[in-house]
Order: sequence, then C-alpha cells, then structure tokens
Amino acid sequence: MILFYWLGAGVFVVGSVLDILDGALARAGGRSTVFGAFFDSTTDRVGEGAMLAAIGLVFARAGNDVAVLFTIAAVAGSFLVPYVRAKAEALGLRGDVGLGSRAERVVVITGGLVFAPWGGLQWAIYLLAATAWLTVAQRILHVRKQLIEKDGGTHGDKQR
Repeated sequence: MILFYWLGAGVFVVGSVLDILDGALARAGGRSTVFGAFFDSTTDRVGEGAMLAAIGLVFARAGNDVAVLFTIAAVAGSFLVPYVRAKAEALGLRGDVGLGSRAERVVVITGGLVFAPWGGLQWAIYLLAATAWLTVAQRILHVRKQLIEKDGGTHGDKQR
C-alpha cells in the first residue's frame, strides 16, 4: 500500500512540475496563447479534482467519514481559490493574494501522500481544506478592500 501512495505522490509532483514548466516555456518562447492559458487552468482543475477524488475514495473505503467530509471541503475550496482570482481579475482587480495558491496545495497534497502510511494524509487534507477556504476568504476581503479604496465602496455592494 505504501508504494501506491508514493507512486501517486511522484506522479502528482512530476505532473505539477511539468505543468509549471510548460507554461513558463511557452511564455519565454513567445508561444503562449490565451486559449493555452485557459486550457491549462482547466486541466489543472481536472488533475487536482481527480487526485482529491481518489483521496476521498481511500477515506471512504477506510470508513473515515470525517476525512471524507474534509476532502469534499478541500475540493470545493481548491476550486474556489482560482475562481475567485479569475473573477476579481475579470473585474479589473487583483485577486492573487492569500495563503493557499496552487503551489502550496501541491506541496500539501504531496506531503500527505508521502506520509499517508503513518496517518499523514488525513492531516494534509484537513490543512488543505482550511488553507483553501482561508485563501478564498482572504481574496474576497481583498477584492472588497480594493473596491472600497477605488470609489468609496459604491460598487462593492451592487450585485452583478
């Protein structure tokens, strides 16, 4: 069983590093496109969602309902982090603040997989869920602050 966790961690890290290098190389070579960035972001969510779904399945099979609930919270939070950033940037605001960006989520998930045989995976998921939701809150508050500073908050209360 330990081999499966470590293999999963290895594949996840290699995939994440290649994903980072792919975008950096495209930008450096002047070959980046808007669609490429959009597609890259979309596939990032697919990969992260698949990894977290597999982790949730491990917890479900072990009967660890608390960890399953935290995994669901981690999925939602992990998907909201880039969504809130994208929405802020679509409004012409900065949305890249906060504790738990993609790089931090990759580190936490990988650490959890490496230490899974000793109970580390559930603690990594608890940390991931907490930091993802903290980051969402930080980004929402940052957007609100920018709107207040921009025009006294008159746009901050309008619904879109």
